Amino acid sequence: MLFSCGNTQNTTSETRNTNHNDASSISKDANYAFAKADSATLHTTNEIEKTNETISQEQPIIVGANRTKEYLPLLQNKKVGVVTNQSGLIFKTPNHNKEQSTHLVDSLLQHGITIKRVYSPEHGFRGTADAGENVKDGKDANTGLPIISLHGKNKKPTQEQLEGIDVMLFDIQDVGVRFYTYISTLTYVMEAAAEKGIPVIILDRPNPNAHYIDGPTLEPAHSSFLGMHPIPLVYGMTIGEYAKMVNGERWLKDGIQCDITIIPLQNWDYQTPYSLPTRPSPNLPNDQSINLYPSLGFFEGTTINAGRGTEMQFQIFGSPKFPSEYFPFTYTPQSNFGAKNPKEKGNLCHGMDLRDQEYLARVNLEWLVEAYTAHSDKENFFKTKSFTLHAGSEKLQAQIIRGYTFKEIKKGWYADLDRFKETRKKYLIYQ
Repeated sequence: MLFSCGNTQNTTSETRNTNHNDASSISKDANYAFAKADSATLHTTNEIEKTNETISQEQPIIVGANRTKEYLPLLQNKKVGVVTNQSGLIFKTPNHNKEQSTHLVDSLLQHGITIKRVYSPEHGFRGTADAGENVKDGKDANTGLPIISLHGKNKKPTQEQLEGIDVMLFDIQDVGVRFYTYISTLTYVMEAAAEKGIPVIILDRPNPNAHYIDGPTLEPAHSSFLGMHPIPLVYGMTIGEYAKMVNGERWLKDGIQCDITIIPLQNWDYQTPYSLPTRPSPNLPNDQSINLYPSLGFFEGTTINAGRGTEMQFQIFGSPKFPSEYFPFTYTPQSNFGAKNPKEKGNLCHGMDLRDQEYLARVNLEWLVEAYTAHSDKENFFKTKSFTLHAGSEKLQAQIIRGYTFKEIKKGWYADLDRFKETRKKYLIYQ
């Protein structure tokens, strides 16, 4: 199934294989067979047929990147720009094993596709840079391809950086949280491409936080790279669906629209659990951190350490200024992969260990409220500008300072959430 939206007043859509649970269509597409053909050793026809038979029986999730028969024809004889990072994987096995995968860029080159440039988001093409760290343009050591950083001197591709490109291909694993910046990169890529008259193909991937919608909705006055559009913190859409919303609601500059084609998932819906095969960014190391990220990510706008500088990122939080009798769990942040200078580096932190926390289906601000209440230096608890950008409004900080309970704070979200859910319905693919 492909979805296409033009840059004219009327959007159009073309649909293929609309039944996501149709085993025969999976076998016909031979999605994993194409992925296997990307490996160094070509497999026999019998092996491919056996693979397809297994897939038909097990109904595994098939990501957009694996649906090569759908998008390779759209790239033939074109000069392609690829927006991706370490998460852009084509899987050779139904269980999405990272060790048995081919990177999208390598696959395209093996299929004879002409890649003009690679564009990388926050954390870089290989996903190793710190959060917020500027990443310079460069060259990929493996392929020799030029890499344009979209988290360096500019976050939106310049018209010069798009020169000579016939089509943009976007493939990044998102986690479905507003202040996770990959959806801002998507917005800027769509906007720049629309201004240049370049179509964008989006290879869809599961959203591991798609099972609920919750949190404060961003107010336009506080739009930033940490949140560009009026959506809740957790919005329950894949990155492809989000692109449809950006287009349909005319959120791009001057209300322009981008010509987008979405290569959708198969065998997935919003309640389907998905364990990410690789870190989407350095400080989201596992499923627990991804599930807790919407709730603990607010600590990024405070002086509290949320596990950076450990291997328990977004599963713990702490500070030297918490009373030890109420926060007996201790740890000491140090420089590590993804966090060269974490908050409270080298200082013993008292905090809370949430590694065994039950799976969340809501945003939980009880930890944030409790942390503020217990902190011995409330005047320096919030980094106000950063916290406002993470929250999407000034209300949340004011409510916490005034002593609002989480239950009282949450009541203020309901009307905005209801409005968003109605808008969201127009752009859903996996119904």
